[in-house]
This record gives sequence, structure tokens and C-alpha cells, in this order.
Amino acid sequence: MIPHVSIRVAVTSLSTFLGLVFLLTGCGQTSSGIRSTSQFQTEYRSINVLAFANATSDLKIAANLNEALVKEIETITPWKVTGHGRADTMLRGSITRFRLVLLSKDPTTGLANEMLVEATVDFEWINLRTGEPIVARNGFAASAMFTPSRPLQQPIDLGRFEIAQTLARDIVDTLQVDW
Repeated sequence: MIPHVSIRVAVTSLSTFLGLVFLLTGCGQTSSGIRSTSQFQTEYRSINVLAFANATSDLKIAANLNEALVKEIETITPWKVTGHGRADTMLRGSITRFRLVLLSKDPTTGLANEMLVEATVDFEWINLRTGEPIVARNGFAASAMFTPSRPLQQPIDLGRFEIAQTLARDIVDTLQVDW
């Protein structure tokens, strides 16, 4: 039989722990500790995502990034992606670097075991009412790994997809309210 004091101490400790976790995460809380606003700016309702310019030799990365950005914005934020002329804001940018880096080789065949895809973008999010940038970043980089050799034999398209998803998540994360 467990004494009642031990159960009370356990419940109190658990409550204290959960309260501390909630308190330490912050997340746009008010002075009462309760979240009252979106993590994204609510003064904007829509965003026009322009096709990112591509200054690299990879012809597919821009399309992958644009598709990932639209899906991420519509999934995570309260904004609607709309066309030019109907949007409150605009997201535009350019892919300035895309490269493959050999991480490891098979010692017997000399073929790549693991490859890293690296990409760098410059982007800005503009308030179309004022013409002023809300957020602007240069040299924004991400990387993703894929395995082109056996047994996985992953194509470069998988690396390109992963880097586009990572960049889209990271870019959308920068559009959050500063807290």
C-alpha cells in the first residue's frame, strides 16, 4: 500500500514540472501566462509568394521551394496565399547557391555513399501597403542528406525535396512575431 503523502508529493511534483515546462516555453504568453495571440502577425491576411529566382545550375530547386513555401504557409500560418493585387504582403527571393557535397564513398567501388545537398537563399517579406520589408534575410542556408548508393539508392530528387522542405519551414519560421 502506497502512503497518501507519497501520492500527494508525486502529483504536486508533476504539476510543478508541467507548469515549469509551460512557463519556460514562452510562446507569446501574456502576463497571466496564457497565450493570447497567434505566433504569426494577425494584421496581415494574405501573402503573394513570387517564384524564387534561381541563380544556380539546378533547374528544379526553385519549383520545389515555391511549392513547399505555399504548402507551409497555408498549413502553418493564418494567411491565405493569393495572387498579386489581392495580397497584403509579398514574399520574394532568390536561390543563390545549390551544391552537392560528397560525405562518404564506398571504399570498394568509389561511388558516393552519402551526399549532402546545400542551398542558400536571399528573401524578403514585404508589406504591400507601405512597400517596406517586414523581414529580409541574405545568406539563409540549409542542408539535407541523401544516400545515392545501395541499398537505398535515393535519387537526387529526394535531396532536393528535403532541402526545399527545410528551407520552407525555416523561412516560414522567420515570419513569426518576435517574442
